[in-house]
Amino acid sequence: SMGSYVADQVSKIMTKKRIHVVDANVLIMGFTFKENCPDIRNTRIVDLVEEFESFNCNVDVYDPWVDKDEAVHEYNIKPINQPEIGKYDAILLAVAHNEFKVLSVEQIKAFGKDNHVLYDIKYLLDANEVDGRL
Repeated sequence: SMGSYVADQVSKIMTKKRIHVVDANVLIMGFTFKENCPDIRNTRIVDLVEEFESFNCNVDVYDPWVDKDEAVHEYNIKPINQPEIGKYDAILLAVAHNEFKVLSVEQIKAFGKDNHVLYDIKYLLDANEVDGRL
């Protein structure tokens, strides 16, 4: 039930920031079961994707470690090659890959629109740099 809890928390923060949840663009950074590993078996990110989709959000999953064909085959989720700058209403740091750790908070926030939510599930950033965290 962690997926529904996180999606609920993010949608509440979005509402407080006057961001429409319906039709929102959501970026989930990370898809694998654990950091720096291509294994997607037992990943709980699927629950997050399904929960946001149940809110009628448009969800992009970005994970440089994932075999995209395997993700489509196993979960019917096609990870994107690269997030778009300025596209997202909400950004979730879901897996602590080294590729994400080297990004500055400014680089991560650049994927968001001027008004967006940054939610850190894995405590990659300081509490004062994000809108919420687990």
